Amino acid sequence: MLPLVSQKPPFKNRVLAMLSPADISCLSPELVPTHFKLNQSLYEPGEMIDTVYFLEDAIASVVVTMENGSTVEVGLIGRDGVVGLPAVIGSGYATNRTFIQLPGSGFTLKAKILRRLEESSAKLRSCLHVAVQGYLAQTAQTAACNRVHELEERLARWLMMCSDRLQSNDIPITHEFLAMMLGTRRSSVTIAAGILHKSGLIAYSRGSVTIKNRDGLAHAACECYQSVQQEYLRLGLL
Repeated sequence: MLPLVSQKPPFKNRVLAMLSPADISCLSPELVPTHFKLNQSLYEPGEMIDTVYFLEDAIASVVVTMENGSTVEVGLIGRDGVVGLPAVIGSGYATNRTFIQLPGSGFTLKAKILRRLEESSAKLRSCLHVAVQGYLAQTAQTAACNRVHELEERLARWLMMCSDRLQSNDIPITHEFLAMMLGTRRSSVTIAAGILHKSGLIAYSRGSVTIKNRDGLAHAACECYQSVQQEYLRLGLL
């Protein structure tokens, strides 16, 4: 009988999962397993990015803060991408604030190491470019969504996006946080959540939202959800 060989489980992060065995063998010793805490700051505007993040169970938000202090989410990154790509393919500086929206596990990696490995691996470079393409598709659609769609549609889209990245129907989130992410008042989020609740699509309690009907919630979401999801599926990021 052959001896059993212990195998490392596949990465949940889709970018890591797409890499070749040779790239993974180079990256693995440099990846630091990390638990990310709620509201943990990853980057502030204008900050030099010296660390990139491959999230697995955590989700990060990229937000724009206006002069009056109000904020709105412009990007969401979980297992579908890489946090900190400007360090590899851009100026190296963060444009907006990025922080942990939903806590969980992942890996940290020094940006200079990723730059060095990316220069020598066409496959790694291609996977990073795919992550950029997905993120650009998401942010472009989000800009249109924030302008033309009703709040309950945007809320349904946001909940579905989080669920896809968490691989769970249970989303630990408060109405206050949802209001900040969607750029609106808490009372407006309560009304929108109430509409989805009365339709039997979600249930919510203090600090948590549960999706009760995924197909129904996806249908209630604006067209932006399907558009971005199809692009991410095409790219292999979901």
